[in-house]
Amino acid sequence: MPETPVTFQPTPNPNALKCLVGRTISDRPRSFFNAAEAQSDPLGRELFAIPGVTNVLIQDTWLTVCKKPDADWASIRAGVERVLRESKGA
Repeated sequence: MPETPVTFQPTPNPNALKCLVGRTISDRPRSFFNAAEAQSDPLGRELFAIPGVTNVLIQDTWLTVCKKPDADWASIRAGVERVLRESKGA
């Protein structure tokens, strides 16, 4: 299966980034406000393992990640791309 590129879009919140995936990554919307809430969700758990991630909203073909104000977007973007590349979705 060819790799689907992730497209990043800014949001009005400078500490949030929308990630358009181009394939289904979830069969239902879900959100997590901390890593403990995401422990039973494989995709959420992997996203919170990226240093600096504070919140995650997962939808069908996109997600939004929020970061600590001092965290670096470049490393978070690279982490999100890696997680999505390795993820089976749902």
